[in-house]
Amino acid sequence: MRIIKETNINFMGQRKLAAILSAFIILAGVISLVINGGPKLSIDFKGGTLVSVQYTEPMDVTAVRSAMGNVNIDGQSFDFSREEIKHFGGPDAVSVRVPHIDDAPENFAQKIADHLYDSFPGRVPDNKTDFILGKGSVGPKIGAELSGKAVMAIISALGLILLYISIRFEFRFALGAIAALAHDVLITLGIFSLLGFEISLPIIAAFLTIVGYSLNDTIVIFDRIRENVKASKREAYHTIVNHSINDSLSRTIITSLTTFFVVLVLWLFGGEVIHNFALAMIIGVIVGTYSSIYIASPIVVHLHETASK
Repeated sequence: MRIIKETNINFMGQRKLAAILSAFIILAGVISLVINGGPKLSIDFKGGTLVSVQYTEPMDVTAVRSAMGNVNIDGQSFDFSREEIKHFGGPDAVSVRVPHIDDAPENFAQKIADHLYDSFPGRVPDNKTDFILGKGSVGPKIGAELSGKAVMAIISALGLILLYISIRFEFRFALGAIAALAHDVLITLGIFSLLGFEISLPIIAAFLTIVGYSLNDTIVIFDRIRENVKASKREAYHTIVNHSINDSLSRTIITSLTTFFVVLVLWLFGGEVIHNFALAMIIGVIVGTYSSIYIASPIVVHLHETASK
């Protein structure tokens, strides 16, 4: 099925403008990361305790914050009023995130939930089980281990991709693909930093999914370039690349739109738990489609022209 036929867009003629746009977005994200001291990590990586609860009516976060100013647990008094307290999915649901505490009392998360339940007796369900949406704790050592494994997962994926494309195509194609994938991850990470969203394990999964999606689109274009180079040896290389992208454009748009609509529905109706994952995928689909055309292909053209001189 071709929804776009016989296009002749000069993509390579727009590569300088595309490079400036990408550089601007990446620079904005890097500046945000530097100002914030790196990405905002969830308790998956930093360690801590997370408690999410559901009241029977809308809650004022300020009131909850005030109640968390004096939490008495097993004779110890804690002040959590300055920790992260926010609505979770709706105005009647609240999440409290507390950093790791050495020698924390047993069942720490449960006792925080009990305090939240007892602080507003007229606004809670009769059954405490219905009140607690979720609770959990992650130790700092486990968080550090997860951080290391997440970084290794991304680096390993990029290394294997470099090897695969070098074998299937040529090394310059591999460099173009890796540059495009790094571009996609950097932009998604930068946008998350600009928006103040956390990086959690599901977001790392989204990054790896973005890498796979973007690579798939890039491979299709590279395959068409290789075929057209064999069939049109007299044409200039950048012209062949332009033809190849135009030949693949209909397929690219269909794939991107179908994927985009699925993750958009997840973002709109999937709920709070999957919300940020879906947002990362939305950004990734858009940026991945863009990078396969305006990052990977121009780099291949540049490397070919440099080698021909």
